[in-house]
Amino acid sequence: MASYDVHGKVALVTGAARGIGFEAARALHARGAAVVLVDLDEDETQAAAERIGGDRALGLAADVTDREAIQAAMDATVERFGGLDVVVANAGIAPPTATMRVIDEDAFERTVEIDLLGVWRTVRAALPQVVQRRGHVVVVASVYAFFNGVLNASYAMSKAGVESLGRSLRVELAPHGASASVAYFGFIDTRMVQDAFADPVAHRFEETQPKFMLRRLPPSAAGQAIADGIARRAPRIVAPRWWAIWSTLRGILNPLFDARAERDAKILDIVRAADSPERADAQRSGLPAP
Repeated sequence: MASYDVHGKVALVTGAARGIGFEAARALHARGAAVVLVDLDEDETQAAAERIGGDRALGLAADVTDREAIQAAMDATVERFGGLDVVVANAGIAPPTATMRVIDEDAFERTVEIDLLGVWRTVRAALPQVVQRRGHVVVVASVYAFFNGVLNASYAMSKAGVESLGRSLRVELAPHGASASVAYFGFIDTRMVQDAFADPVAHRFEETQPKFMLRRLPPSAAGQAIADGIARRAPRIVAPRWWAIWSTLRGILNPLFDARAERDAKILDIVRAADSPERADAQRSGLPAP
């Protein structure tokens, strides 16, 4: 598919007050696009837009799980800039580290609501403009779309769903001259990742994995990868790049990893710790998890 120049185009990015979303918006703005940053907190999102600067940056507050709110953000974008060419559905959260047996049901379902259905609602609201203007969609998945999601099942199942959504969408957009990418990121040094691995059980699990797998990239690297992927209308955006090998070989590597995990004494001990009802009660109460 032909390359795509974002200069003069309009891009909307969700989860853009900080982290990957902010850096993607900044990278697209640097390439000449007008950018709309969308996040929950109005003041924080407007401040993020001001950091990018100029008349081509707008900050809006919207909850991606709210159809009316995300549609209002799309409408405000069209009113301000005359249309919408690119959407980056990036907003997401991480669940508490816990097994499915003890995790708070609302916490589990809230993750799916934001990380999967929030992406769907963002994409659906943007499609009329994207199709009309032969634009591009990026849905932000994760390497957890194909990596074992032990102790993070709601996140992993959401990202696997996002992958499927993006792959289907790319084919459905092709007759219209539009396109879509699925972004797969490893561990990016965002606040979400920092907070997740501050949990003692998550940190213990981190220590069972090879160091190279857990090397964190700065959010700016992910933002640039998204901008580069849009410019190529790439079907896949992967960072760090070596994760593309795992994705390609997932039919071989995943069964091997799964078999190892269910027999590894250290991993099973960590799972037992995460399976504690007392730990889940502490998480529900907002107390430090033991």
